[in-house]
Amino acid sequence: MKKMENKTVVQIGVIVRDAASAAHMYADLFEMPVPQVVIIADDPDANTRYRGQPSNAIGKAAFFDMGSVQLELIEPIGGPSSWQDFLEEHGQGIHHIAIKVQDLQQTGKLLNSKAIPMIQSGAWPGGEYAYFDGTEKLGLFLEILQIDQ
Repeated sequence: MKKMENKTVVQIGVIVRDAASAAHMYADLFEMPVPQVVIIADDPDANTRYRGQPSNAIGKAAFFDMGSVQLELIEPIGGPSSWQDFLEEHGQGIHHIAIKVQDLQQTGKLLNSKAIPMIQSGAWPGGEYAYFDGTEKLGLFLEILQIDQ
């Protein structure tokens, strides 16, 4: 693989201090229903890893469907993660953009070859994700999503 197979951004992830409060603010701003705040990455089968080590990273998240892009609000609440580090180092802000891919492993090899290393990964029933640290080269993390369908 010499280039990304997909160029469509499907999600923008924003780190927030309080997911419920932020969800209400976004809902009010866009006159949308307030989404449910859910716990993410808390499944023992998620196999979450951060900087190559197992992590009990957990977050609260709210999702807004904004046309072709989903807005994800993430409040880190437990365990070492790129989310917690981002909040501590930068405060609230855009953490990542996400791209759906067919082959997470091959895409990961491509990004690693461009010196964009994987920093966090995990799974959920029906898919898996990996964050690649593109902060120096791209200005943010790049999330790769492989969703079973």
